[in-house]
Amino acid sequence: MTRLLALSLLSSGLLYLTSTATIAESIQNQPAEKLGWKTTPEGVAFAALVGDRFSEPYMAMVKLPSGLISPAHTKTANMFGVIISGAMVHTAVGADPKDDVILPEGSFYKIPKELPHISKCVSETDCVSFLYQDGKFDFLPVATGVPE
Repeated sequence: MTRLLALSLLSSGLLYLTSTATIAESIQNQPAEKLGWKTTPEGVAFAALVGDRFSEPYMAMVKLPSGLISPAHTKTANMFGVIISGAMVHTAVGADPKDDVILPEGSFYKIPKELPHISKCVSETDCVSFLYQDGKFDFLPVATGVPE
């Protein structure tokens, strides 16, 4: 019984220390109008949230103009996203277009590393996504054999 009580008190103490460490950290709040968007020459805009996307895993917001269709490409890290606004399609190179899935607001997607794919903003409004990539950002064009 004494051992059980001691273990219980130890667990409670550890939980308390863990929760106070979390409380001591600062909350990061970034209103949408203060995200600091930077637009690429291709018209895609990124707003950094956590990490430097060119050197490490990162989180960012990304905005694709309405109607944008990316060239076929791969990435060397897995990409995870949630559609905030607009509607997107991510298609593996060589997949049948009839199998495309339109991702409206609130949808989740994962694009595995090394998978050749094309991303499209298919809505009448710009597409905004929250992204997490488990490695640095890169965009490696791939030849599809199909004229664009």
